[in-house]
Amino acid sequence: MATSTWVNLHDLGRKFGISARHCGRVLEREGWRDRHGCPTPAALDMGAAEQRAPHRKGRSALWNAELCSVVLERQGHHPLSQDQHVNQWTDLLEAMAAGSASITTSADQMAEELPSNLVDAVNQQLNRRGCRYQVHRQVKKA
Repeated sequence: MATSTWVNLHDLGRKFGISARHCGRVLEREGWRDRHGCPTPAALDMGAAEQRAPHRKGRSALWNAELCSVVLERQGHHPLSQDQHVNQWTDLLEAMAAGSASITTSADQMAEELPSNLVDAVNQQLNRRGCRYQVHRQVKKA
């Protein structure tokens, strides 16, 4: 039996280039998420969601990536290619590195959200564009 991949709404939405909020609305329309953000009994029964800790307004819910992807695709959303992810991250980090008085988050803070498998490709693209900013990963000590 294959094991399922369990993700939060942020990570599920990222795969499709949509926000966690929009992703949640799609799951609500499917009848898998209630108005408080919690998985419905139907979602739990069919294995589309797991509720890790009760009474946290859905924030502790994990979603079955495979089952939810089918729903998102049926609603017209398509997974982004790695190239699209790299381009989005490069555009974002390049703009943040350029700076703006209206942006209070630093490029380094935003880069913490960059999936590790995209770091090298994003850094290469930033370099090709002439942007001096590079993503640096913290080495975690064991």
